[in-house]
Amino acid sequence: MAVASAAPGSIFCKQLLFSLLVLILLCDACQKIYLRVPSHLQAETLVGKVNLEECLKSPSLILSSDPAFRILEDGSIYTTRDLILSSERKSFSIFLSGSERHEQQEIKVVLSARENKTPKKRHTKDTALKRSKRRWAPIPASLMENSLGPFPQHVQQIQSDAAQNYTIFYSISGPGVDKEPFNLFYIEKDTGDIFCTRSIDREKYEQFALYGYATTADGYAPEYPLPLIIKIEDDNDNAPYFEHKMTIFTVPENCRSGTSVGQVTATDLDEPDTLHTRLKYKILQQIPDHPKHFSIHPDTGVITTTTPFLDREKCDTYQLIMEVRDMGGQPFGLFNTGTITISLEDENDNPPSFTESFYITEVEENRIDVEILRMKVQDQDLPNTPHSKAVYTILQGNENGNFKISTDPNTNEGVLCVVKPLNYEVNRQVILKVGVVNEAQFSKAANSQTPTMCTTTVTVKIIDNDEGPECHPPVKVIQSQDGFPAGQELLGYKALDPETASGEGLRYQKLGDEDHWFEINEHTGDLRTLKVLDRESKFVKNNQYNISVVAVDAVGRSCTGTLVVHLDDYNDHPPQIDKEVTICQNNKDFAVLEPVDPDGPENGPPFEFFLDNSASKNWNLEQKDGKTAILRQRQNLDYNSYSVPIQIKDRHGLVATHVLTVRVCDCSTPSECRMNDKSARDVRPNVILGRWAILAMVLGSVLLLCILFTCFCVTAKRTVKKCFPEDIAQQNLIVSNTEGPGEEVTEANIRLPMQTSNICDTSMSVGTVGGQGIKTQQSFEMVKGGYTLDSSKGGGHQTLESVKGVGQGDTGRYAYTDWQSFTQPRLGEESIRGHTLIKN
Repeated sequence: MAVASAAPGSIFCKQLLFSLLVLILLCDACQKIYLRVPSHLQAETLVGKVNLEECLKSPSLILSSDPAFRILEDGSIYTTRDLILSSERKSFSIFLSGSERHEQQEIKVVLSARENKTPKKRHTKDTALKRSKRRWAPIPASLMENSLGPFPQHVQQIQSDAAQNYTIFYSISGPGVDKEPFNLFYIEKDTGDIFCTRSIDREKYEQFALYGYATTADGYAPEYPLPLIIKIEDDNDNAPYFEHKMTIFTVPENCRSGTSVGQVTATDLDEPDTLHTRLKYKILQQIPDHPKHFSIHPDTGVITTTTPFLDREKCDTYQLIMEVRDMGGQPFGLFNTGTITISLEDENDNPPSFTESFYITEVEENRIDVEILRMKVQDQDLPNTPHSKAVYTILQGNENGNFKISTDPNTNEGVLCVVKPLNYEVNRQVILKVGVVNEAQFSKAANSQTPTMCTTTVTVKIIDNDEGPECHPPVKVIQSQDGFPAGQELLGYKALDPETASGEGLRYQKLGDEDHWFEINEHTGDLRTLKVLDRESKFVKNNQYNISVVAVDAVGRSCTGTLVVHLDDYNDHPPQIDKEVTICQNNKDFAVLEPVDPDGPENGPPFEFFLDNSASKNWNLEQKDGKTAILRQRQNLDYNSYSVPIQIKDRHGLVATHVLTVRVCDCSTPSECRMNDKSARDVRPNVILGRWAILAMVLGSVLLLCILFTCFCVTAKRTVKKCFPEDIAQQNLIVSNTEGPGEEVTEANIRLPMQTSNICDTSMSVGTVGGQGIKTQQSFEMVKGGYTLDSSKGGGHQTLESVKGVGQGDTGRYAYTDWQSFTQPRLGEESIRGHTLIKN
């Protein structure tokens, strides 16, 4: 199937396709151009396109010799009405004319029409129909946007090769047919003619992609579906417009010529990259319109300055009425307008200036922190910005720092204040020179020069005021000597009455005198010493002693001053040293002596050290650096405490003798000093007993007395009654001064040490009550069951076993008679001996 009528052979179809393509056919420039077109041409149909520039550059006039055709600037050829071409060729001429050289050219255009043949119908008996293997060649078709008709408007015709012999029915589908927008296109099923039913907006639908179908009466499709592209040719129906109706740009004032301000952009909804969307910009009006400061590039829309004389103080805002036009700015192009606002940014190109050339003000003397004057300035730059905010400076007249000037942030005024008292008696008036600048650095305009600082003069008159005495200077220093005796006069503090310039009528009092060294003369202020002045006193700092003095006039007004007594050092203190040092033999065999001189450095080191002859035998003294010395043993001495006489002399010969106690110890550090027994006896440290130690000593003494008293009582009792009656029944009640323990003691092991006085040799032990009476046993020191008693008669050591004749192996119990016969004679003897000793 092919577009238009069918012809036998593929050569004819190729020629037909070639003739309907929109091509630029050139047969030598400015000669003949051949175009093959359909025999039926509707109005506003694109016939072809000619390259006019190949014949004449930029023609100013384009004319057609045949009114049935019109030629556009780009060389497109359109029909102006419906045309039916016969088999003969139709020709016409295109005339070109140039405006510069008055050139004229002619292009001959020859149109040839194709031949139409009557198709044959397919009969049902032809059953050997086969589908063509080749694809349908789609022929581009186009419709003019916003076409005025008449409708339905013929668009294109499609035909199948099979229609030469059979009956073929045609149909189409796609957008504009059975999809949105519906019913825009339809096709005559018998002829294959496609028609458009209404006008089309290209901005909505740029093209339509349809499919054509060829079928036989029995529904067989001998051809594949044919893609049909219908392009909508653009019509210049949309005027360009600015994206923003109001656009604001800013540019600094006094900027250079050619400075870019901004770029405006416009939009055109017509087909891009065509003459319909080729835009041109221009400035229609500038408000205010004089002088002209801005220009615009017609193609890019960039706005630039044309002069360097933009002054915000004269005009801070400009408005530009802009126009944008399509068709390359041709008069018949569509256009639109917009407004551009350009604001000028402020620059510090105007210096501040005082509103007055000079100022006069007054202030009372001795007033401080008081405002005395406000100064105004004028500045044409933008208010409340660093370009207009003022900074004031006192250039001259404030050498003593009596004044301060600042800026009021609300009014931008300069505020002059007094911060240090003024004295009428010294100056009756002060003349100040004040300057002003802006916070921001001055920006030099292109047509101006850098200005100088604006200055003004301020005269400050000082008003006299009756004031009290003045203590000037506030601190006075007097010289004195260390050791200055009591009862001597010193020049004191002097105050003045500024009104009389004298100190008459003033009374002085002492406010501060830490160590009460002085008394003050009430009328003259002179001092009298009450003590000897001592530079080494703790109240003296850096050789200075301070006294506070107040001066009072007749009406009670006062001032306070400080009198500093500077004491010159006197060499009245010899070098001093620690009285005791320790030498640890385990660490080092010497001690370092570091004397201190309470006097000043000029009366102190270097020191000289001398060792007494009596100590030179065991000790050696080495002077080190004039400030210290080393005391060293000549040989290792015993651990002991030694007295070493040493003399120390300062630089001026003031000498002192010190007896140094040197402890030689077995230690590593002085705090661990340990000496032998001899040194412990020689050096008796002070021992302080605690209350618990004293209590223990008292209780021990009481206990010892109790034991001695008990022994004495027992010995005395035994002396009175030496013999015991014979206890036949072996039961006897023994008279005793002690109570029994309550249990029978069979084997006791009680030892009483024999004292030198031999007051008592025994101790008594009472048994328990058993049987029919009380059985008492005396227990002496036992050795494996044996009684031991040292005999005073030189008999040697006797035991009960030796008396009784019992061997060592017999450790059984002894009878009472055995004990009695053994102890009675010995107790009697010891009792007599004890009484004799007590009497003695």
